[in-house]
Amino acid sequence: MTTSIPDPAGVATPHEAASLADLLQGRLPDRVGRFGPFGGRFIPETLMPAVLRLEEAFREAWSDRAFRSALDHEFENWIGRPTPLTHATGLSQRWGADIWLKREDLAHTGAHKITNAIGQALLAKRLGAKRVVAETGAGQHGVAAAAACARVGLPCRVYMGEIDVRRQAPNVDRIRRLGAELVDVTTGDRTLRSAIDEAIRDWVSDPDETYYLLGSAVGPHPYPWMVREFLSVIGREARQQFDTRENALPDAVVACVGGGSNAIGIFHAFLGDPVELIGAEAGGTSMEHGGNAATLQTGTPGVLHGCRSLFIQDEHGQITDTECIAAGLDYPGVGPEHAFLQHVGRVTYESVSDTEAIDAVNTCCAAEGVLPALESAHALAAAQRWAVHHPQGRIIIGLSGRGDKDLGTLMTCSPVPETRS
Repeated sequence: MTTSIPDPAGVATPHEAASLADLLQGRLPDRVGRFGPFGGRFIPETLMPAVLRLEEAFREAWSDRAFRSALDHEFENWIGRPTPLTHATGLSQRWGADIWLKREDLAHTGAHKITNAIGQALLAKRLGAKRVVAETGAGQHGVAAAAACARVGLPCRVYMGEIDVRRQAPNVDRIRRLGAELVDVTTGDRTLRSAIDEAIRDWVSDPDETYYLLGSAVGPHPYPWMVREFLSVIGREARQQFDTRENALPDAVVACVGGGSNAIGIFHAFLGDPVELIGAEAGGTSMEHGGNAATLQTGTPGVLHGCRSLFIQDEHGQITDTECIAAGLDYPGVGPEHAFLQHVGRVTYESVSDTEAIDAVNTCCAAEGVLPALESAHALAAAQRWAVHHPQGRIIIGLSGRGDKDLGTLMTCSPVPETRS
């Protein structure tokens, strides 16, 4: 079974088709970080020197053999890369298709976030930063930032919305035990959006000595590009591992999408291949206004947190509240590269409800002995749908993180299924 790559002719403008060709050939984005009509940098003038310095530093570091060697050393000896690609025998038997799990849950700190965090922490050290600030939703990026900063010897402050502090208590404790200062954000929607707002305010107050360690593929250029480059190792590993095992490419790759770091990390290596790419967004309790965080399904173009992308907003351009069971997907926007990939038809994005995600957690636990994060469960549910229509197909699921952090939510929302003899 094969999937053809969509031809952007008739969908994208010549400029947008050229942007897609650039992505497929692995070229760098232009100097303002545009992905077709999305991306760029919309930031206060006080931040512009810091952002330009960051872009130049990253371009130099990414072509510096010593920096890449140091990063690879941390990947292998501290994070535990490459992470395994596991054949999910139980899920394959239940769903019919051939199911594979890219096990980012087995990376140090339990999710894909650590791979981006250590890369940016090394970059912060290279820039001579005196302190690091970060934001977090589900807490995994906060844990990763705290761990990476401890590793390189930089103080770290993590901003986290009050609602997420309550529902992700284990990660709150981990952040503090790893030596970072955690600040509860009690303004705005008190979730990830407000945490990003506060981290940016902190950064603006001292852009020369503070490094903002952004956790997703959002924000002003160069962040979406940097985060994608650090995390693209996920897709390169998965592609090589699958080819080694099966002597072929998968028919599809699926990953959950909030801001989109995990998904762009695994998708990027397959953009030029005849492989179907599927992003699973948070459908929450309802696809009606305010009941979800499915930006690519319900969002419209706008500007937030320094870039142009799709956002969940009202007719006046005011960002509206979102709702979903997975704290890491509870964000009213999406990375500009995802907005572009949907725009030109290269990636398909669909929504998964809270109920479907919980069911996927329970199924994965029972079939594979693996407790996935609620974020990752959205990808599992989307893969199950795909398997119904492709019973002989082969699909890789980006298992972005483990579900220990979600046990409090699961115990409240989903009683433990009865044991069957």
